[in-house]
Amino acid sequence: VQLQASGGGLVQAGGSLRLSCAASGRTLGDYGMGWFRQAPGKEREFVAAVSWSGGSRNYADSVKGRFTISRDNAKNSVYLQMNSLKPEDTAIYYCARRSDPYGSTSSRSDRYNYWGQGTQVTVSS
Repeated sequence: VQLQASGGGLVQAGGSLRLSCAASGRTLGDYGMGWFRQAPGKEREFVAAVSWSGGSRNYADSVKGRFTISRDNAKNSVYLQMNSLKPEDTAIYYCARRSDPYGSTSSRSDRYNYWGQGTQVTVSS
């Protein structure tokens, strides 16, 4: 499985971006997916996750109410809509696929075994 994240960029505080994660090689439809981010000098942290069916979602407290994760299994893709962006959202954002099929959401990075290359999000104040 290869995951390709895109959609990052430079945006002013209060703006919006939509990240996409497209998969090739194998279907994502049976697997939970997640978004993580890593800011300079910081550990990678959980952002959002969606179950394999799309029926369950989980968010980090820091993004709850501003970010929305979604998936389109027909397009083998996962998305992260980011609204009301803040400078502290600046990071490289990574999408990842769960290692076990039919799993629910998980905030643990060790539950994911395929990772995209990351896309840079920069929010200016």
